[in-house]
Amino acid sequence: MIDTNNMGKKIAEARRSIGLTQKELAERVGVTAQAVSKWERGNSCPDLAILDEVARALSISVSDLLGI
Repeated sequence: MIDTNNMGKKIAEARRSIGLTQKELAERVGVTAQAVSKWERGNSCPDLAILDEVARALSISVSDLLGI
């Protein structure tokens, strides 16, 4: 099972480390800034269809994103 809180922390840390805003990340992966906010708070996680794109935008691997 995916730990959405842990994934959210990883997304937020990676996003900040490369200097992106939530809006900029959202634009890169084709979602709303509100969706990114929900991810980072652990309320939801990226859809599997865009998981690779999110990881690429954050310059991390999908494995790192998933915590495996």
